[in-house]
Amino acid sequence: MDRTLAADLARLPELLDATRRAAADALATLDARPVVPPPPGEYAPELLPELGAGTDAALAAFQRRWAPRLSASAGPRYLGFVTGGATPAALAGDWLTAAHDQNSNSALDGAGQDLERETVGWLRDLFGLSAAHTGTFVSGATMSNTAGLAIAREWLGERAGVSPAEDGAAALGPVRVLSGAPHSSIAKALSVLGLGRNSLVPVPTLPGREAVDPAALDRALADTRGPAVVVANAGTVNTVDFDDLRAVAALKDRHDFWLHTDAAFGAFAALSPEHAHLVAGLDASDSLCVDLHKWLNVPYDSAVQFTRRQDLQARVFQNSAAYLGPLGDHPDLVHLTPENSHRLRALAAWFTLRAYGREGHREIVERDVACARALGEDLGQGAEFTVLAPVRLNVVCFTLADDPTPARLTALREAAAGDVFVTPTVYAGTPALRAAFSNWRTTRADVRRAAQALRTAARELK
Repeated sequence: MDRTLAADLARLPELLDATRRAAADALATLDARPVVPPPPGEYAPELLPELGAGTDAALAAFQRRWAPRLSASAGPRYLGFVTGGATPAALAGDWLTAAHDQNSNSALDGAGQDLERETVGWLRDLFGLSAAHTGTFVSGATMSNTAGLAIAREWLGERAGVSPAEDGAAALGPVRVLSGAPHSSIAKALSVLGLGRNSLVPVPTLPGREAVDPAALDRALADTRGPAVVVANAGTVNTVDFDDLRAVAALKDRHDFWLHTDAAFGAFAALSPEHAHLVAGLDASDSLCVDLHKWLNVPYDSAVQFTRRQDLQARVFQNSAAYLGPLGDHPDLVHLTPENSHRLRALAAWFTLRAYGREGHREIVERDVACARALGEDLGQGAEFTVLAPVRLNVVCFTLADDPTPARLTALREAAAGDVFVTPTVYAGTPALRAAFSNWRTTRADVRRAAQALRTAARELK
């Protein structure tokens, strides 16, 4: 064994304790650190060392060179990208994930698979889904949407008497994917799957909304030759608008289509009695995307995908090799996602669900919703900002009241970045900003601090 590596092994408990202290210090200073530090000077990468100096030296170099540049994205005022943090239990689970270092894809070493299936069952219950849905962990919403649409592609083939998994997407001929306000990952998934971005057909939304017009969708389906795919939205990016999932599903009585629902963070409305009506009908989905490193507050990267047709899922992703288990009626996880290597992502989710239960996670959701409403009310009362849409759940979409150009909004974001991080968007043709609440630490005090930082930055622009 390399001498330095052997020395680190002998001191492993001491090294892990030093790492624990560094992690604890980073988390303890979240409130005092800039949410997004100012950019440094010119980046100059170091060369790969020929001889290693051990973990102590690597930790010291990280603390010196990289830790000061990292954002406080685990903290309560990082309001970009609908990013959660990591609850204490989720963090503990993630550390143990690395320590146990499982590749949980095969029944030949099956504990990881069983833990994942238990966790998926808990999540299915959390979101009010029936036992008809099976689920698998993936890296994020983009991969979850891609997996769901891959299953939809195979369903289209089943209807046409071909198998795109075997014969290629060209065997399908032209495909139409209908949606009102799809997330950008949908077009990316269609590109990856060989269906093409141009197969995505926009359907009119309701006036002043990002929710699809069910009547317009009905007409679009009537104009579609053969079966289609419908992508419903349970929580749009800009305004967290929800399609009427029951009305969309009811169209199956007249049209033949696969219903994929993108509920990356909107699915968590199911936890709140006040908002659960927004996801009524979610169980009718044929496939479903939920992102867990958003509102479940587990570390990056983690999401889950659900489907009613695991048989088609296994047909798409099956992997044949002598060292893998057979497909069977209950496929190993290696046969259910694009990944042959499958980190035990489920453990962090298992920990936080086991530690805090439904009620603990309901409280996080409802507190974040209350914080979003408070920020929307605060920004709407002053002269600096215009709130562009109702705060339906956990996102505030707003812009400068005076001359909201992209350049001025960028200057505003950068000026406020020490205290709050928000991301740019365009809503109804207007350059805007989004503040997305999904962190377990966020409180009303953070809302007040964020609002003040935004208002101060806006006044300095004048």
